[in-house]
Amino acid sequence: MRKIFSKLFVLIAVAYQGFVNAWVKNGALGGYVHDTAMSQFIPCTAFHIVTGTWTQAAGQVSGTICMHKAAAAESPIVNVPITIPSNSVGLKGAYLKSVEIDYEVMVADLTSITFSIQKVTRGTDTNVAVVSAPTVTQDIAAASAKIVEQHKVVVTLSTPAWIANTEYYLLKIAPVAPATTTIDLLGAVANFTERI
Repeated sequence: MRKIFSKLFVLIAVAYQGFVNAWVKNGALGGYVHDTAMSQFIPCTAFHIVTGTWTQAAGQVSGTICMHKAAAAESPIVNVPITIPSNSVGLKGAYLKSVEIDYEVMVADLTSITFSIQKVTRGTDTNVAVVSAPTVTQDIAAASAKIVEQHKVVVTLSTPAWIANTEYYLLKIAPVAPATTTIDLLGAVANFTERI
């Protein structure tokens, strides 16, 4: 009889511990997943081109695709939507840390190229959205990012952010191109922690 009670006690203790763990994980600070190394690929076909002459094309490497900017002296703007999960509960969803962008500058160097991240807080009914620009750094110097070459630039938020369901983020790319320069934008990758 003692062995039965002992086993029953262990079973109840394990069940209780499982209940407590589930309860803590489902609270405001936890979830079933806490992965600090999540990444989400964002294809070039999702990019929003504001200005410039761009077409979807085959990339320079066989089997790849790109958004190709034709040769022209212009200063286009490209917005890359950062499509990762958000959450209405604080400290859950996605904790955005950085965004990588793959691109190629061809024929002639760009005059310049800048990268920024835009935080858009969605407007409520009858109110407009509010745009702000969090502080960022990039891993490649501006002088190197504009030359004829294949590039991967990592744009890092100085203060990573949990994304609320009332907001979204964009990577803004702003090249200044002389008349003969062409650009291929290949894709982007968002790096984040996911807690669900």
